[in-house]
Amino acid sequence: MPAADFLVVGSGLTGAVIARSLRDAGREVVVLERRDHLGGNVHDHLHPSGIRIHTYGPHYFRTNAEALWRFVTRFDDFYPYVAELRSEVDGIAEQWPIAASYIRRTIGATWTPGFQGTPTNFEEASLAMMPEPVYRKFVQGYTEKQWGVPARSLSADLAKRFDVREDDDPRLMRHAFQGIPRRGYAAWMSAMLEGIPVELGVDFLQERARWVARRCLIFTGPIDEFYGGDLGRLRYRGQRRTHRFHPEVDGFLLAAGQVNHPDPATGPQIRTLEWKRMMPPDEARAIRGTVLTQETPYTPDTPDGFEYPFPDETNRRLYEAYRQRAAADPNVLICGRLGEYRYYDMDQAIARALMLSRRLLGEDLTAS
Repeated sequence: MPAADFLVVGSGLTGAVIARSLRDAGREVVVLERRDHLGGNVHDHLHPSGIRIHTYGPHYFRTNAEALWRFVTRFDDFYPYVAELRSEVDGIAEQWPIAASYIRRTIGATWTPGFQGTPTNFEEASLAMMPEPVYRKFVQGYTEKQWGVPARSLSADLAKRFDVREDDDPRLMRHAFQGIPRRGYAAWMSAMLEGIPVELGVDFLQERARWVARRCLIFTGPIDEFYGGDLGRLRYRGQRRTHRFHPEVDGFLLAAGQVNHPDPATGPQIRTLEWKRMMPPDEARAIRGTVLTQETPYTPDTPDGFEYPFPDETNRRLYEAYRQRAAADPNVLICGRLGEYRYYDMDQAIARALMLSRRLLGEDLTAS
């Protein structure tokens, strides 16, 4: 029966960072991965044209923490990439996040938010930041495509992921350190797990009797799946991705690497990605043609498609019931985006995984 002091289930960002930290501290670690490649959703592949495609959607790394930047660049050099997004509104690729100049141009210099008071749902929280016509054009359609439900049924906390800019700074985020691994995310994740035994194609939940974790089992899959869904199934959303190569294009087709499509009349797709814009400029210039990828939201029924925990009260309460059960078992740690049923940006996921690693190693977290 295979055994290790620490058994990490899932080789995505959280599992890989924890495994690396434990191994660096001299601990015995084995990683199990259900897919046929490591890295979870932090993965990419090369199109025959030489264009690098992020397999599970765009990953824009950014952080303000120098220590976190040192950690990620330990496994590859990062070339500078500052994401700039556009949103297709009235046939024009407008800035996203919304610029106050757009509101002044279309609504007027004097405007009031579409909601006053304490927001109780996503729609009210969004309207508290902008006039109602702007919300309808930029936010409502995009959100309802993404989640497949009325925006007013979603958590107000979801609106914290964007803002209205007082300036025309086109950057999605303004972090001090931003970039993408020069050799790609698949190679970066492989380097992070170098020297650590990784078993691919292993569905731990179907074979859990085969494996022994002498000190702790670290599970980074869906928390409800770990318990067989006996309290009910948590809801997730994912993206179906359609790739199209345009061989005749010398430069670019889109105004930015990502263009959002908030208008329901344009179709069910939520955004279009142009991967060549996310490559190092010297490499992009050497490639003729471009690849566009359309992403269309759907509700997956298998964990391979789980990307976004569902932000509503019903699922929050169900997750909390599972979390309390997991907290009662000192030999199991359920963590990560799926394990904690929470959307983490890459820097947040890494920072939390490093903190959990220190806890597993018995370090005093109050000392730093």
